[in-house]
Amino acid sequence: MKLSTKNAITAVAGCLLSVSSLSAFAADSFDLQALVKAAKQEPPLIVYASTGKIVKQAKAFDKKYGLHATGVKAKAPQILEIVSRETRAHNVKTGVILLEDAPAGIEQLLSKGYVESWVPPDLAKHIPANYQHPLTVVLAPNVWAYNTKLYKTCPITNIWQLTEPKWHGKVAMQDPLGKPAYTDWFNQMATHHDKAVAAAYQAEFGKPLKTDESSATAAFVKALAENGPLLTSSDTAAAAAIGAPDVTNSFVGLISTAKFRKNKDGMKLGLCKNMVPFSGWSYPTLGLIVKGSQSPNAAKLFIHYVMTAQGIAPQSIDGKMSTNQTVRLPKNEPSGVGKVRNQIMGYEASSANSDWQSRQDWQDLWSLNYRK
Repeated sequence: MKLSTKNAITAVAGCLLSVSSLSAFAADSFDLQALVKAAKQEPPLIVYASTGKIVKQAKAFDKKYGLHATGVKAKAPQILEIVSRETRAHNVKTGVILLEDAPAGIEQLLSKGYVESWVPPDLAKHIPANYQHPLTVVLAPNVWAYNTKLYKTCPITNIWQLTEPKWHGKVAMQDPLGKPAYTDWFNQMATHHDKAVAAAYQAEFGKPLKTDESSATAAFVKALAENGPLLTSSDTAAAAAIGAPDVTNSFVGLISTAKFRKNKDGMKLGLCKNMVPFSGWSYPTLGLIVKGSQSPNAAKLFIHYVMTAQGIAPQSIDGKMSTNQTVRLPKNEPSGVGKVRNQIMGYEASSANSDWQSRQDWQDLWSLNYRK
């Protein structure tokens, strides 16, 4: 089976280039107060996001600027459907979406002209270029974790160790068949970091990887599936298998940094530092403005707000990392991922179309090889 590793198709690439023009205003010509004034003349703003923290963020935005904004939690597929339906009906109610499914957002909304990306001109210099087209608001890390009650340090140091008999049935993670972000992770590794995956194999086993698969990443995914990981329907269940204080089985696994907040309630989750080639990976949340919104200035103002430390704070405490490089995670963020940020695989939107097109291929590879 050949897995697609091509970059975005020409049509989408052209769309992304046109999107970049929305941020091509000089920072010295940007007037935040003028934007606030214009926003106050518009109807109330509706913002959708896949995190419940959006309710708190919208209320804080409302309080800061004296605007009425409503934050609504919805899953990514629901958000895609809402925006598509409103746009086709020429009855746009939504102003901003914070979308966790980047490939779907680019393919189903951005490429169709339903939404647009706007980068605050005064903040653009602090946001890496690869997170501007389209705008990525935060990167949400998924990290390899272990039980700190059972181990002083993480018992795994290389992802290939997870494919060995010692860890058969003892790797907890969400089922890739129900979590598209996981297949996007596979494809991102194959597209951008396959040499690192192959090097990790050689570092672990002392010999070059030989495989009939299309990439080192595909070989890893196949071997991991064959090793019978414990598949869960949520990060909460995976975190419980790994870090519950009464656990006696030595599970390790892959979970969101948000689950480390449970440590205050007795969980024993620890982050696996210095893993080869990565201690985890991150998936992006796009910040997009819905075209045809009755509150376009309020929408821009909200995007500006969530790109600041104050605006993103409710999500930062869960380890979600702002792409604004001047914004740091709070010191009391429980996972400690901020200290190993350079060990977390980022997300490259340049291959988002490939991520989208190859999801079924990666799911097929997983399901054909998964063994309990």
